[in-house]
Amino acid sequence: MRELMKAFATRCMPAVKKSAATPRDAQARETAFSRPRYQCLEKTNALRLVVHVPGADPAGIDVEVNAPDLTITATRDRSTRLACRTSSLTAAVHDYQLRLRLGFSLTYDALQAELHGSTLTVTIPKKSAAGAIA
Repeated sequence: MRELMKAFATRCMPAVKKSAATPRDAQARETAFSRPRYQCLEKTNALRLVVHVPGADPAGIDVEVNAPDLTITATRDRSTRLACRTSSLTAAVHDYQLRLRLGFSLTYDALQAELHGSTLTVTIPKKSAAGAIA
C-alpha cells in the first residue's frame, strides 16, 4: 500500500529537464509562460488531468507527449482583453505551459483531450497489467 501511495504522490510531479542554460536564460523562459492551475485525478483505468486555461485560444492548444513527460502549451487569444487587467502587474499576458512527468504506465497513444470553456480535460488510459513487461 505504501508503494501505491508513493507512486500516486509522484505521478503528477512537474517534469525536470536538465540543461546547460544559465540561470538568466532559465528565468527568461519561465517568464514567457504562466503555469496553469491543474488537478491530477487517478481513476481505476485512466489518469485524468483537468487544466484551467482561461482566455486560451482553442486553436492554440498543443499537447505534446515525450514519454514519460507530457507538455501542454496554450496560447491566449490576444484579441480579447480580460477585465481584471487593470493594474500594471497584470498588464502582461502570458501563454500557459504545464510540464508533467507522468511515468511509463500510461497508454499515451490513446490520449484524449477536450476543451469546455476554459477547462481542458486530458484523459490517458492506463496500460493493462497483462501488457506490462515483467
